[in-house]
Amino acid sequence: MSNLLIRGVRYDDVVQIAAIEKICFPAAEAAGQDSFAARIAAFPDSFFVAEFDGAIIGFINGCATNSPVLYDELFHDATQHLPDGENLTVFGLDVLPECRRQGIAARLMRHFIETARKNGKKRVLLTCKEALVPYYASFGYKNDGLSASTHGGAEWFDMTLTL
Repeated sequence: MSNLLIRGVRYDDVVQIAAIEKICFPAAEAAGQDSFAARIAAFPDSFFVAEFDGAIIGFINGCATNSPVLYDELFHDATQHLPDGENLTVFGLDVLPECRRQGIAARLMRHFIETARKNGKKRVLLTCKEALVPYYASFGYKNDGLSASTHGGAEWFDMTLTL
């Protein structure tokens, strides 16, 4: 996908982003349009979209925190974002199913990690389901074990990338 553009989010992206989230995550785990609007307002510098031929096909977003883990309240309350927090979290890495296995998620993740590095963050944190632990490990994330998160009623694993 040589025409793929990774760019910062814009307010007018919110409808497309919410629609992609609904496709990529079960209803209990998916953020809605209002949540994405709040995230865009609170931390646009750590919210990126993948655009192909003018259409958004994926995105990555997360806030900054001083917490050593991504805790559930962060997903639901954008005011918990600490711009000077030492860690950057990944709330979601979404790519439309028909666009997967082409390196788009990897490009989004590498862009996100590089942004964290440039902004002086110490770590990038995320939670994922067990099946995705090896995928995130391929970027250098360490599996910290079962998470205390109960987001969406799923079982999650804490992952940390030290920068």
